[in-house]
Amino acid sequence: MKKDRVLIMGAAGRDFHNFNVYFRGNEAYEVVAFTATQIPNIEGRIYPPELAGSGYPDGIPIYPESRLTELIKELNIDQVVFGYSDVSHEYVMHRASMVLAAGADFRLMGGKETMLKSKVPVVSVCAVRTGCGKSQTGRRVSDILREMGKKVVVVRHPMPYGDLAKQACQRFATYDDLDKYRCTIEEREEYEPHLDRGMVVYAGVDYEQILRQAEQEADVVLWDGGNNDLPFYKPDLHIVVTDPHRAGHEVSYHPGEANLRLADVVIINKVDTGDLAAITTVHNNVHRVNPQATIIEAASPIFVEDPEAIRGKSVLVVEDGPTLTHGEMAYGAGIVAAKRFGAAHIVDPRPYAVGSIVETFEKYPQTGPLLPAMGYGQKQIEELGETINNTPCDLVIVATPIDLRRVVEIRYPTQRVRYELQEIGRPNLKDVLGAKFG
Repeated sequence: MKKDRVLIMGAAGRDFHNFNVYFRGNEAYEVVAFTATQIPNIEGRIYPPELAGSGYPDGIPIYPESRLTELIKELNIDQVVFGYSDVSHEYVMHRASMVLAAGADFRLMGGKETMLKSKVPVVSVCAVRTGCGKSQTGRRVSDILREMGKKVVVVRHPMPYGDLAKQACQRFATYDDLDKYRCTIEEREEYEPHLDRGMVVYAGVDYEQILRQAEQEADVVLWDGGNNDLPFYKPDLHIVVTDPHRAGHEVSYHPGEANLRLADVVIINKVDTGDLAAITTVHNNVHRVNPQATIIEAASPIFVEDPEAIRGKSVLVVEDGPTLTHGEMAYGAGIVAAKRFGAAHIVDPRPYAVGSIVETFEKYPQTGPLLPAMGYGQKQIEELGETINNTPCDLVIVATPIDLRRVVEIRYPTQRVRYELQEIGRPNLKDVLGAKFG
């Protein structure tokens, strides 16, 4: 039987998972290539034979997505599978049109073929866009479950930016583990807040292997989603976070709308800072596409070490990178803190940027006078540090989920901004989790 020749479009996450759980060992298909976008320095690598399986003794090459149409013709591709997240519906269909015009079929894969079944209950925390507040929601969920006496193990959506074979299954319990696996800033931002609470975190590439290990030490697995992707594990309770600062995106981005339609619980976050009309729009959209979902309103209040230290100062604001880049937010908690606590001036870092930080500003021109904390590798971390220290200011406001000072030496005084989830009114997460697992 002739095998369909497949190309998987991705960004070192969903694409690898779809391959592992559906295409690896599947005699009907031959995956001849991956393409990569969104994340720097992942194209030009090989998906290693140790992960690809016996049908791929040389592994599978990863090409830049910019070569998509020529690869379809060059490699005689029959089918293209779209496997990454946080893009508009229009963007997806433009890619589909390119694929169809080049002569191949275009495919999206759903949960039936890609969600693994766990032996223990799974609570998934996902979102309709990057930057809605998944992290603080996941922390709140884990706190409540542990108060209920449950042993919770976190499994984080993949961020494999290094040696893929060595990253197949990673277990993080201490900061030493972060150094052991040479974690990037993006990885540390997701893992450290859980480690600070004494949690064990798993991540990597092979999520079947990860799940089977996590199950051995968990009463409940907490799926900590990435971007606005669907969970890799079939959830017993699916919590999805929305953001009124981007009202309407919950029904116009892929696969965020699918998440919304699947949700058991929808968090409408940031209601303390969102416009009333925008909050109403999100409510209406949730009711329209998923009327059975339980809706919880929440705020993400900010906390700083010393608010008075900000007053009257000229400040450089460093924000969470992905929220500003493919999340398309123009500001984050750092800008909110600078304005709320009386900063005299917000310094624009763009004239002082170096290397890949310059390229980030060029690629995401909507980013205003603030600095995305990009750190997908050691060189980029160094360029981030150089950009910070080049920028003349009195104070640096660090609004990243980790303490950036652990990985970047900053020559200026700093104030770190933190944010946690606070539900408003009833029902709340305690009500929902208690009803499900109490």
